Amino acid sequence: MSFSGLITYGIFFLTLAGIYAILVLGLNIQWGYAGMLNIGIGAFFSIGAYASTLVTVAPNDAFVGGFNAPVIIGILIAMAISGVLAFLVGLITLPLRSDYLAIATIGIAEIVRLILKNEGWLTNGVRGIAAIPKPLDWLVSSPWMMLLIVLLVLTLVFWASDRAYRSPWGRVLRAIREDEPATSAAGKNVIGFRLQGFVLGSMIMGLAGALYAHFVGFISPEAFQPEFTTFIVWVMLIAGGSGNTRGAIVGAFVIWGIWSGTELITNLLPAAWLARASALRLLLIGVLLQIILLLRPEGLIPEQPPRPKRTQKGAKGSYRIND
Repeated sequence: MSFSGLITYGIFFLTLAGIYAILVLGLNIQWGYAGMLNIGIGAFFSIGAYASTLVTVAPNDAFVGGFNAPVIIGILIAMAISGVLAFLVGLITLPLRSDYLAIATIGIAEIVRLILKNEGWLTNGVRGIAAIPKPLDWLVSSPWMMLLIVLLVLTLVFWASDRAYRSPWGRVLRAIREDEPATSAAGKNVIGFRLQGFVLGSMIMGLAGALYAHFVGFISPEAFQPEFTTFIVWVMLIAGGSGNTRGAIVGAFVIWGIWSGTELITNLLPAAWLARASALRLLLIGVLLQIILLLRPEGLIPEQPPRPKRTQKGAKGSYRIND
């Protein structure tokens, strides 16, 4: 591979890893902060991708939408629709126990995937949608621009997520995760806080889906299979460190690097094994997950709750603990 080819591949790798890092940060709010077991990540990821696409592409008689709207408008609409879907789903499923919540979200994800696949009038079905515009493409048509945009969005989401973790709102979510009955007894609206965390995390997932669509330029239902939008995202969060925003980002980049590396390895297999390459890659990631759970269950960067700060008060040197 030439030097220019390596640069191009590096840009592609970093951009896609950054999008997955945003997706993992959304899951981290749901699971790492509040302990909500969401196995329907692909539903919000795909809704975000299709919502932004249908708003920003050129008019087409094959499907609805096609308003030629600016990309930023498409992204905001994608986040809004993902949040509305999460709110409706959350009203029904969040009172359930975590295992039932997982089953319910799996069902929601499958319903969304089948709608995207079979309702051709809405999404063009299995034929997919092409010619999706890129952000600021009218200004600078360069892969570097998309990478910079993704990294900027990742930085903003990381900053907001980290601030939320250290805020009173984040402390309530962690309290719900650790001891829900005690938190309820303390007067906190458990369902309300869980619903807020579920909606916020899902909106971030919708944001990641919109960025994915505008980066790749073509989407179809096949791009949102559970192994690519749920399984690997959970591996990233567990490997990096659940409940830790830095760990979520590190896990996304490390696991995506390993996933990309397995593609290079499977390409060296004999021709008779190439048809099994995808299954072998998933097997390798599954084995890696088992190793992580056995050797380092807390992840590469374990969760470290913020320590209370002591501030001096009064002339006699008394102290007060500030959260």
